[in-house]
Amino acid sequence: MGGPRRMSSALLLPFALLSLPRADTTNATIYREELESSLRLVHAVATGATGALCVTQRYGRLLAPLHAARWDSARARADLAANLLHQLGLETAEILMAVSQGLVMGASPTERAVGARALALRTDGVVNSAVAWERYGTADPVAVVSPQLEKPPDPDFPWYVSAHNSDTLRSSKFMPSPPGATMEGWWTYPYYSCEAKRWLLSYTVPVATIRGLKGVVSLDIDISNLEINQCEDSEDGSDNQIYSFHGTHKCPNETTYCEYKPNRDVGVRHSGWARGMYNCRCRPGYYSTNHPEGFNGSVVEVAYQEYEESHLENWNEPYECLKCQPGCETCRGPEPCLATYNWPFRISLLVISVTCAVMTVCLTIYTRHHRRVKVFRVASPVFLSITLLGCAIMYMEMAAIFPVLDRYSCIATKWTRHMGFCITYTALLMKTWRVSLTYRVKSAHKLKLTDKQLLQWMAPILLIMLVYLGTWTLSSPPDAEVITDNRGLKFKQCTYNWWDHSLAIGEILFLLWGVRVCYRVRHAESLYNEAKLISIAIYNIFTVNSLMIAFHLLILPRAGPDIKYLLGFIRTQLSTSTTVLLVFLPKVVRVARGTGDTWDSRSRARGLPAASSLNGVGLVPDEPPDLYQENEELKEEVQKLAAQIEFMKIVQMEMHNRHLRPRPGGYFTANTTSAGAPQSPMHPKTVNIAQENTEWAGPV
Repeated sequence: MGGPRRMSSALLLPFALLSLPRADTTNATIYREELESSLRLVHAVATGATGALCVTQRYGRLLAPLHAARWDSARARADLAANLLHQLGLETAEILMAVSQGLVMGASPTERAVGARALALRTDGVVNSAVAWERYGTADPVAVVSPQLEKPPDPDFPWYVSAHNSDTLRSSKFMPSPPGATMEGWWTYPYYSCEAKRWLLSYTVPVATIRGLKGVVSLDIDISNLEINQCEDSEDGSDNQIYSFHGTHKCPNETTYCEYKPNRDVGVRHSGWARGMYNCRCRPGYYSTNHPEGFNGSVVEVAYQEYEESHLENWNEPYECLKCQPGCETCRGPEPCLATYNWPFRISLLVISVTCAVMTVCLTIYTRHHRRVKVFRVASPVFLSITLLGCAIMYMEMAAIFPVLDRYSCIATKWTRHMGFCITYTALLMKTWRVSLTYRVKSAHKLKLTDKQLLQWMAPILLIMLVYLGTWTLSSPPDAEVITDNRGLKFKQCTYNWWDHSLAIGEILFLLWGVRVCYRVRHAESLYNEAKLISIAIYNIFTVNSLMIAFHLLILPRAGPDIKYLLGFIRTQLSTSTTVLLVFLPKVVRVARGTGDTWDSRSRARGLPAASSLNGVGLVPDEPPDLYQENEELKEEVQKLAAQIEFMKIVQMEMHNRHLRPRPGGYFTANTTSAGAPQSPMHPKTVNIAQENTEWAGPV
């Protein structure tokens, strides 16, 4: 026999509708009712409740067509037997016996042919001769008397239709033939035999009238090994199923789905022939507290039968699954799956951050307004404004991470964090780097680095950051991924990949360079002590970023969304706010006290010239130089250097010439009693003053 061929229930439905014994054969509702009636018969047989059925009649017929292509070899042998009878005649009983016995004995084990018969009928429908054989299991065929001679065949036989009732032997007992199939007979619908206690399927082939006799050849196939799968049709399903029952389950489709249970009912006589061999399992996103493994299909079928008989309402409500909490793909109870957001807490932190950003913008305007005050002029108002702009951008990161994160908020987070960092600390480090270069000058010539020159160095750094962030956004935009906190609750966090890691490494190297620059200018004296304050700000941002990385990766790796938002707020305040306070608070305080145009007393005591500043370029680096003032300053510097050189020459001469003695009462007298008289160069106080005067190498 060739391999079995499947026909889906959708293809069998039109054939089944054609065979319905009702006038309105196209009504799918009627077909559904017939299937439900067939399922009740299956349930009665499976539970042994066949008393009334087997008392009043011997067969129970199902109006559930199935695909009989798997038994094509048996059908072909029955067609061949009918042709032989048509050629050899129907008068001889030995021929009928040989044909019917051959149908049973020639069947393969896979065909499960358990019975065959050959009948010769007279024109009045009375049985002239009949031979029937039965074979169950591996035993030899046994001849049986069925039907009785000299009587018409019992009209209850599923395989027989009287010629007086149908000239073509076609009735509701037979399934419609599939389109394109070449068959000389018809397959019956599946039926239950009370005598054989089996589910059978018969193939009947008529034999044309020969010398006043009509013939019938019938072959019975045992189909008790088939299975009734009431779940939806699936390509992965077994071929050993009756596809007409697909989709007849009673699971509420909105919240549950049908899961077939093949051959596992205990106590069922025909394990595959049972109603309710499925579980109604909750769909993803739904749960049942009392039935986590699903609802038993047999119980659901009984409830549905009671609903049909008594017209109950909401019969399926006990078998409905409840919807999971938002964000739960699967759940086993009403527990939440999404982490909750403490919105009042987050709003308060956001208000503080936005307020800081607004105050930073106001501070930029304030710096611009007081740009001619010395405390701002010597610190380069252009770079101060750039620093405040970067701080305002970094504050806005708290607004980017405030809502439930998605792709756009993650993009905004990356841009505000990294671009603000680059702008702020590049501006500060450019100023510190200028101090470093000025501080290391060994000649008397004053080094000048204007703001314009520093901006030319700063522009490529900002351009690299812009190109990097733009490429990142266009090629692989950061998105939000779902993670879980320490309680298993889900929330969204921006993804971290090699783009983040590469940028983090670059920022760490940039800060390390900044730490090195700050360390080199640790002893430099500057007006208003700004070099030291900027160095502290650089050390602070490096320390804060390192601690926050440790918190995120080591200490609180699975913190909830509110804790992460709080950590972001703390990082922003400790880095950005500290930078603003260190760099700008002393200047604002001096302006408020009215000392913004007063030189720093400590720097003046160290001998800093009036033209010197933190930037090493004078008070007004971007204004046209005053040549007269510069000449006067240069003369002053040359005179100081000449006096120091002459003084050191005399000192060295006295120290290394033992023949030279100071005159009594002269300039180099060792024991001068007058408090105001000059002392000898060898006197310790004089040496200390000389060393102090030679300690300063030039303006910062």
